[in-house]
Amino acid sequence: MYGGYYLSLNPISLRPALLDELEQLFLLVTKDEAWTQFNGPYFPYKTPTLADFKANLFARMYEGESMQLITKGGVPVGSVSYYWECESTRWLEVGVVIYDSNYWGQGIGYLALIPWVSHLFATKEIERVGLTTWSGNPRMMICAEKLGFLQEACLRKVRYYNGEYYDSVKYGVLRSEWKHTITPLGQG
Repeated sequence: MYGGYYLSLNPISLRPALLDELEQLFLLVTKDEAWTQFNGPYFPYKTPTLADFKANLFARMYEGESMQLITKGGVPVGSVSYYWECESTRWLEVGVVIYDSNYWGQGIGYLALIPWVSHLFATKEIERVGLTTWSGNPRMMICAEKLGFLQEACLRKVRYYNGEYYDSVKYGVLRSEWKHTITPLGQG
């Protein structure tokens, strides 16, 4: 339980990584890298070494503050995260990745973001949570809208990938909107 909000929607749960999961999570992230085609593929990506993974992504997962694992039935399948676009102005953005493509299309990202966003509003001095995606990821756009995020900006043709231009699409939800859209335990 975080700040009065449970980070679990059975069978979907959020939790920090465990130390003994390092190799398992490394394989999860690197074995099936189809996720990289949707998670900002216009940014350079290189498969990390185990040492790089441990020092960076796994460290964030283990620490559990800015990133947590998504599990389905106790099995890690993805992660939720946040980052500061500008911490001094309290501009926070969230992200979600389902690493194992066998779990795509099951609504796991949607179910994971409900308690994650609720947790962020409960524990951070913020009035808005943002979510930025691109027009090459229509599932993420649908997920954001289903959660009650409003499209706030569409920067046309600013993401070049595989010989084609895509839009950067920015969504946001205010604290007052989230309270009315999603109940604290994610049962909205």
